[in-house]
Amino acid sequence: MNKQSELNKIAKEIENCKICKIGKNGEAVPGEGNPDADIVFIGEAPGRQEAATGRPFIGRSGQLLRSLIREIGLNDEKDVYITSPVKYLPDRGTPTSEDIAHGRIHLMKQFAIIQPKIVVLLGRVAAEGVLQKKVTVSKEHGAVIEEKDGIKYFLTFHPAAALRFPNKYKPLLQEDFQKIRKLLLK
Repeated sequence: MNKQSELNKIAKEIENCKICKIGKNGEAVPGEGNPDADIVFIGEAPGRQEAATGRPFIGRSGQLLRSLIREIGLNDEKDVYITSPVKYLPDRGTPTSEDIAHGRIHLMKQFAIIQPKIVVLLGRVAAEGVLQKKVTVSKEHGAVIEEKDGIKYFLTFHPAAALRFPNKYKPLLQEDFQKIRKLLLK
């Protein structure tokens, strides 16, 4: 199986999905990176810059995420896969539970192809989209919060939180990324 061509088929499904587009706008942002990545980073939904280009995490949050990825010794283009449960920019900001539940269908297809060992959940929406349960990021961050089917699910803050409240969340996000580095070495 050619993983990249399989991911391209899912990207086409997302582009043609009428449900994905309800209450949203811009280009589809299916995700990008190494289809053989051991680690996948999951965000929330595309922002304006992402929706304009079809690429995930390229705005300010993305620049922070990608610098953190590089700080733990990974190449943000060759070693990881980056995506989100919601594949279009929501008109009203935060995705609804329905948006997240529907986007999960496409996301799980991507996981089945990539078969990551570690999934980093960047915030509450990512955790809800992947694990289908509510989490309190401030209490549960920095740990593997679930392990099933050979995948470790690691919870941390969304980079946007570190940009909004740098004194509070940026040091915690950096600490969590050091824990991710240790997980990768196991």
